[in-house]
Amino acid sequence: MARLALLLLLGIAPIAAAQQPRQDEPPLTVLRGQIRERWHARVRQQLQLTDEQASKLQATEDRFFERRRTVMVRQRAVIAGLRAQLQPGAAANPDTVRMLMDERDQNRAALLDLDRDESREMAGYLTAVQLARYQVMRQRLQERILEMRRMRRQMREP
Repeated sequence: MARLALLLLLGIAPIAAAQQPRQDEPPLTVLRGQIRERWHARVRQQLQLTDEQASKLQATEDRFFERRRTVMVRQRAVIAGLRAQLQPGAAANPDTVRMLMDERDQNRAALLDLDRDESREMAGYLTAVQLARYQVMRQRLQERILEMRRMRRQMREP
């Protein structure tokens, strides 16, 4: 099953390029939905969730996903700003760099707060063992996604 997830994640770019979008949704949105559906099915199976637990977990994930995504979009913009300021041969503006670093730290703290709040909510309907297993599964997924991003960046570099 882990191999299937890895193959799915590694195949995102080609699938996104080849997939026909629905009229009202861009291809990436469709692909994300498909990945999330597979994720929910895998989590439900591996954690042996009841229907009620699965429903509550999906609702929690959906709510926190949107909030987390908003912070991560801001974080990517901050990191891009820092990279632009710190380019070799360019004079960095110390005030701008300090402001960007502060915002980067605020975004990191916001993500930690979201993780804590999400775990607290999940602890209300998952057992301690289910919650711990869920967190391990999610951490592995995040690591795979980061690795894919690294590979994609390396492929783009000359």
